[in-house]
Amino acid sequence: MKSGKELADEILISRIVAGERDLYRILIERHQQQVFSLGLSFFKNADDAADFTQEVFLKAYTGLSGFQGRSRFSTWLYRIAYNTGINSLKRRQEFTSLAYETEEEAEAYEPPAQENVEAELLRKYAMEALRDAMRTLPERFRICLELYFFYDCSYEEIGVITAFPLNTVKSHIFRAKQLLKERLADTMEGGLE
Repeated sequence: MKSGKELADEILISRIVAGERDLYRILIERHQQQVFSLGLSFFKNADDAADFTQEVFLKAYTGLSGFQGRSRFSTWLYRIAYNTGINSLKRRQEFTSLAYETEEEAEAYEPPAQENVEAELLRKYAMEALRDAMRTLPERFRICLELYFFYDCSYEEIGVITAFPLNTVKSHIFRAKQLLKERLADTMEGGLE
C-alpha cells in the first residue's frame, strides 16, 4: 500500500473526507508554496501571505467534502485562493500585482560573476520592463495572463479559477499579450533613444 505522500490528491481527499484528517497535512505540504506565492503576489509581504495561506487552507479544508473532482484539486484550491485574495483586497481597497519579487528576494540577490554582469543587467532591465508593463494591464487581463504564464494554468483552469467563460479567458490572454507587446515595444524604443 502506498504511503500518503505517494497518493494522488483525489485519493487523499477521499480518505480525508472518510475520516483520515491527519492526511490533510500532505495536501498542505504539496500546495503550500504555490498558495503562499499567490498570497505574496496579492499582499507583498510574508506576514499577510502567511495569514492568507492559512485562511485558504482552512477554507479548503472546511469545503473539502464539496470537492467533486471535476477539475484538479490544485485548480479548485487556486479558485479558493483567488477569491480569497480578491475579496481581501476589496476589503482593503487596494490592489497590487501578482508574481513580483518580494523584498526578501531582492535582499537575497547575489551579484553575478563579472562576465555575466552585462547579461544580468539586460535580464533585470527586461524583467523590470515586463513588470511595469504588466502593472498597466487591466486587472482581468493581467490575472488571466499571470495564471497562464506564472502558474502554468490551462485556459480551462483559468476559467474555473476566475469564473470567466473559456472564450473570455482566451480573449483576455490574447489581448493582454498584444498590450504587453505594444507597451514593451514602446519601452524598448524609449530605452534606445
